[in-house]
Amino acid sequence: MIRVLLADDQPAAREGLRLLFGSVPDVEVVGVAAHGRELVTMARRLRPDVVFTDIRMPGMDGVTAMRELARMDPVPPTVMLTTFDIDEYLFGALQAGAVGFLLKESEPELYVEAVRAAYKGQGVIDPKVTPRLVNRFAQTSPRTPPTRAADLTEREREVLRLVAMGHSNARIAEDLGIAPGTAKIHVTRILTKIGVESRVQAAVYAYRYGLATWADTFEGS
Repeated sequence: MIRVLLADDQPAAREGLRLLFGSVPDVEVVGVAAHGRELVTMARRLRPDVVFTDIRMPGMDGVTAMRELARMDPVPPTVMLTTFDIDEYLFGALQAGAVGFLLKESEPELYVEAVRAAYKGQGVIDPKVTPRLVNRFAQTSPRTPPTRAADLTEREREVLRLVAMGHSNARIAEDLGIAPGTAKIHVTRILTKIGVESRVQAAVYAYRYGLATWADTFEGS
């Protein structure tokens, strides 16, 4: 059972999330917070497996709360809800180590997928969020990749490009004609080789160093 702590400052959104995850057989909602400070307090007490939170909340926003959660041991993986108009929050959450980014208008199934992925140490990026990541880095010339990028095999570079496009392991497996387990192994090796902790950070790495392009994102959408 995946123990999830939810946070959103809107009562209707909190109730909607509670009902959604409460209907999933392998997920247990252990608490629902109304703001970041309450989220941190509840997380320290309840020790959830996954935190699922809105980014923008009054008092203490989700990014600040996440930095507080980073002091916990173990640190609960965090999935962030965002919108298109708050890039400063999006990139703050990325730097803080969020493992997933979803839009508030994302399909409910993606919410559930993101929680399950976070529990397994993976991450999910809503494909509609990916262009925001791309736009951040596409406006400047790609930097020369670090030496460790040379350790990536051709297949790993291909998988990294798909990760940067926001594809899940299942989608990567389908695109490349390989087993989902094999796709997962490739992703794990890529994260180790390039020295990042999440597939979100891997996506940014790919765009920053020219291993994925703006054209890739829209050709694969």
